[in-house]
Amino acid sequence: MEEIVVQDLELKSLIGFDGNPLNGLILHPDGVHLIYPLGTNVTAYNWSTKAQRFFVGLTNIISAVTVSNTGKYVAAGQVNYMGFRSPIIIWDFQTGEPVTKYDSHMVRVESVSFSCCEQYLMSLGGIDDGTIVVYEIDKRQVLCGSSSVKSTAGISTVLRAVNGRNRCFVVAGDNMLRLWTLNREQRNLQGLDTSFAKIKRKILCTAIDRRDEYAYCGTSTGDVLKVALNFPADAAAQIPAGSPTLVGCFAKYPTAAGNKKRPPAGVTVELYSKGVTSLLLYGDDGTMIVGSGNGVVELVRQKAQQQQPKHKTAETRLAAPTRPLLVAVRSADVESTVTSVQLMGDHTALVGTIRCELFTVSVDTFAVTRMFTCHTSAVYDLAFPRGYSKVFATASKDDVRVWSVDTLQELLRVTVRNCTCSGVLFSHDGTQIISSWNDGRIRSFTPETGRPLYTIHNCHNNGVSAIAMCVDGVKLVSGGGDGQVRVWQLNGTDGILLAVLKEHKGAVTSIDLHRLGHEAITSSADGTCIVWDIVRYTRLSIMFSSTVFTSAMYHPNATQLLTSGTNRYIGFWEALDGSLIREIEGSAVAAVNSLDMTPSGKYFVTGSSDQTVKVWLYNEGVPTHVGVGHAGVVTNVRVSPDGRYLVSTSVDGGIFLWRFPHDSDTKPSSSRCSTVSGVSAGEQQTVRSRQLSLKKSMPVRKENISDISSAQKVMSVLPDGEAAAGGDVGVRNSTSSRNICKSSSSAR
Repeated sequence: MEEIVVQDLELKSLIGFDGNPLNGLILHPDGVHLIYPLGTNVTAYNWSTKAQRFFVGLTNIISAVTVSNTGKYVAAGQVNYMGFRSPIIIWDFQTGEPVTKYDSHMVRVESVSFSCCEQYLMSLGGIDDGTIVVYEIDKRQVLCGSSSVKSTAGISTVLRAVNGRNRCFVVAGDNMLRLWTLNREQRNLQGLDTSFAKIKRKILCTAIDRRDEYAYCGTSTGDVLKVALNFPADAAAQIPAGSPTLVGCFAKYPTAAGNKKRPPAGVTVELYSKGVTSLLLYGDDGTMIVGSGNGVVELVRQKAQQQQPKHKTAETRLAAPTRPLLVAVRSADVESTVTSVQLMGDHTALVGTIRCELFTVSVDTFAVTRMFTCHTSAVYDLAFPRGYSKVFATASKDDVRVWSVDTLQELLRVTVRNCTCSGVLFSHDGTQIISSWNDGRIRSFTPETGRPLYTIHNCHNNGVSAIAMCVDGVKLVSGGGDGQVRVWQLNGTDGILLAVLKEHKGAVTSIDLHRLGHEAITSSADGTCIVWDIVRYTRLSIMFSSTVFTSAMYHPNATQLLTSGTNRYIGFWEALDGSLIREIEGSAVAAVNSLDMTPSGKYFVTGSSDQTVKVWLYNEGVPTHVGVGHAGVVTNVRVSPDGRYLVSTSVDGGIFLWRFPHDSDTKPSSSRCSTVSGVSAGEQQTVRSRQLSLKKSMPVRKENISDISSAQKVMSVLPDGEAAAGGDVGVRNSTSSRNICKSSSSAR
């Protein structure tokens, strides 16, 4: 046997982006590419062609990313484990190859920024590091560094290079703003502090105007600081004439609440709720786009500052330093903390939020359109429809989502607030989405509009942890946190309990059914896997191991069983009597969390806690490809029904699509709404004409997942833990969604 060389798994695309890093969403200077992090990769997304490229090399969550002024370089830094240094990598944008790499910061890189001439890269360490490092790109060396900690202030979190001077940059944070100047000859940094007098502010973001006259700083208080940088009029002068000075604290003029014509008495300014988290200067007249912590995005105009009278009457209350000099021109709401604002062209603003959503906002009308979405917490389950590879569903906290493989867009979201979805599957005919929840209920929804069909109450005491459905679509098997396995009969409006199987002592982690539907295998956290006869409701065999089983499934020929667990091993078992055939090491250091197999059984894939995805040969038991890119524990892996790609999810909400490295061993299945093979085109047209002529007399079309439109964006929301039935909960479109477009080929 020839030695198999393990190769890298090719990443096809990513769904969503990481909205946690400050200014993590960047528009490339070419006006076409968006740069943003997800997992351990930095993604370059082509806005026109929808293609993605990836900059790889980092090994953990990305905490800072930046692009040079001309777009030649892309740089990013990451978070590392306590006591270890965090690397920073600079890539060439055109080739995607790393230019250089250095690690001078401990634990976390807080912010990075290129100098205006792309000669230096400045980086700021986190709270465990407290240093500023200047790296010279051409010579591939660290030029100098300095401490960012000030004895009379808190930590620094913001770093911004000025626009016209190659050796100057600004560092801001808790009650501090310091202008740094690089002395290239002496290899050191000189800083000038801004005096805030008695004003205490925590700066969250900074924007500097084109002429380097003023720096505008958003604060956690909810106002904007205007600071004069005091550079000489000569643009060639690198050293400022003096220390930066505070011009003022600006906020909005208070507006009346409700039907009142005047604001409340004693209120002189209106602050942004939860602070100003992002700023973008729009023009040279002080107009800016402000993003706040409560999701409000506003276009504000700065009024002229009036002179204070020399003689003022005595006031009994303390005078606030913030003055109402900002006028809101237009406003919009994106419902979560704004972390990034970028301007595309002259009339469109791109807004990224902490919920990992990307919005486009028209500057003229401030109409909001949701473009990208992503899970913000762990994805607990993943499912494809039977024989259909265009869409897949994911289960997470509060919702179930359906995604398009072609457009990478969210097509449907079914939300049940304050509940966590532990499992999701499609019925074999594609007419239902069935989900299990931690409130002990099983809910069924329509696949196109998310309309609730029925709910099975009180399925398990400690929540439903796993579900599986027979091929006939009538029998459903569920497992719970109490260790019980229950068999249900579905009648379209409810579920009838047929049997309760009590053998497991721990939570049921997975369920897989025999292809004939008469047997089922369940894995449990108590270290056992049991094969059940779900016709006579008896135990056929049981398998023991000193592990917490995370997954178990049948081989497609139903003669063997495959299991994985926290002991890092993958087990091969006889399906007849449950005897162990062999064990192979699935991971060298961490648990194997998920398994899936190709339809022929020649290959299988695994996802493990070491953040890797592997493709294996079944008979040989050796890996052929390894995929690296997740920044968290891999929770699920699934091979598409057509065998062209595989999908993996992780605890950080990331969804990765990988190209399956081997040839498809099954014939690609067609859509279920297509006509039967062997029927001529003329007969198809005749059948279609008859159906159109009888359209008025035909019953209401039954929804099917194969008919879902790739252009729809639908949200179906249930109240907290409500068990709706028969469509008593309406479906509402998201604020940015279009009308539902049904496929014209959906003929029944």
